[in-house]
Amino acid sequence: MASAANFQRKIITIMYSCPFTRLLSTTPQTMTRKPFNKSVKCKYLYNVPETIPVPSYVSTGVVNAPKYAEIKTDEQVKMMRPACQLAASILRVVGENIKPGITTEEINSLVHSKCIEAGAYPSPLKYKGYPKSVCTSVNHVACHGIPGHLELQLGDIINVDITVFYKGYHGDTSETFTVGIVDERTKDLVETARLCRDVGISVCKNGALFSDIGDIIYFTADRAGFEVIPYFCGHGIGEYFHGPPDIVHVPSDSVGNQHMVSGMTFTIEPILCDGSPEIKILDDDWTVVTVDGSKSAQFEHTILVTDEGCEILTI
Repeated sequence: MASAANFQRKIITIMYSCPFTRLLSTTPQTMTRKPFNKSVKCKYLYNVPETIPVPSYVSTGVVNAPKYAEIKTDEQVKMMRPACQLAASILRVVGENIKPGITTEEINSLVHSKCIEAGAYPSPLKYKGYPKSVCTSVNHVACHGIPGHLELQLGDIINVDITVFYKGYHGDTSETFTVGIVDERTKDLVETARLCRDVGISVCKNGALFSDIGDIIYFTADRAGFEVIPYFCGHGIGEYFHGPPDIVHVPSDSVGNQHMVSGMTFTIEPILCDGSPEIKILDDDWTVVTVDGSKSAQFEHTILVTDEGCEILTI
């Protein structure tokens, strides 16, 4: 789940709100739906058993995070791994169920039930008022799409962003799935978004500059003819959902000469679009769409910086 970032070209304020693409080969047909700009209005519909530990913000409404980037101990990393692995396993189950006709609400129900079965809490639920257990962003929805009655159609793409809170730690991951066979340009967008995440991860190691992440992601997207939406960033994660450091996915002076340190854990989650990177927030205060209706795609992993490089935790 992406954090909001401020940049000189535009300042926005927003509430803070995967590795295979399943193609259904039963038909060569593709379809294109018109972009929508209606927000989803809903209440908290999903209960969590009292036996499942929940993040503090569920009861207090207060989001806690460290002031500075945390250097985790070996014990903390050991505790965090199961949360990240669980998020990845639920995302794989979702991928197996992506097909025409499934609604985003049914995806939410699936994610919620899998969390509860595992004894985990779906982190987005009640985070700063978010009403569902997962983010489902279809086509021109860049991020933070709220599940509802929308049915997936052939030719759609959908990002499913899953975060779980398990045994005191959060694990965060996302993937953009294709629904049936998509046109070549959309396929390129999805694969480039995956590549951008992966090249961003590839430069991470103890002593590396955080700015290296944004530089290589922007270069990779630009070379393929796509834009990186600059207003959202990756984030530190652990016992807190979002915290420092901010992981900027474009070249930026905001990160300065800050270096990575072994033991840091954070997400890398660039959002690419096939058009203008300008966005707007719908009146539900969450759903972010591209202004021109162009499709967007995003992939995300949680990683651990090590002396040798980095380790992907959400696999």
